[in-house]
Formats: sequence, structure tokens, C-alpha cells
Amino acid sequence: MARSNGNRVMVPEAREALNKFKMETASEVGVTLNQGYNGHLTSQQAGSIGGQMVKKMIAAYENGLK
Repeated sequence: MARSNGNRVMVPEAREALNKFKMETASEVGVTLNQGYNGHLTSQQAGSIGGQMVKKMIAAYENGLK
């Protein structure tokens, strides 16, 4: 069975930028995040943040290909 990386950032220097990206995205989808642990979020809220982040990353990649 494969092991997941979990929340480990593969490039440690990117951690701050990823946190900023996550906070901005959460704000866009109307979810309030605290610095650190956010165990109060529902699965739907957390999923909407992650899903929006992926959409934005894919769009940025596709725009880079043009």
C-alpha cells in the first residue's frame, strides 16, 4: 500500500506562499480560516477550498502553456 505525503510540503521554501494561496482562496469561497489548525471546518468547506486551489493551479499551468 502506498503512503501519502499528507500535508508535508515537498519544497519547504514554498510553505509561506502555499499558506497565503490557501487563505486567499478560502476568502474567495467564503470560508473563514484561522492560522494553524482549522478542525472546525466541515468536509464541504475544506473540499471547496482545496478544489478551488486545484482549479486555479490548473488554469495557471494551462495559461503558461499558451
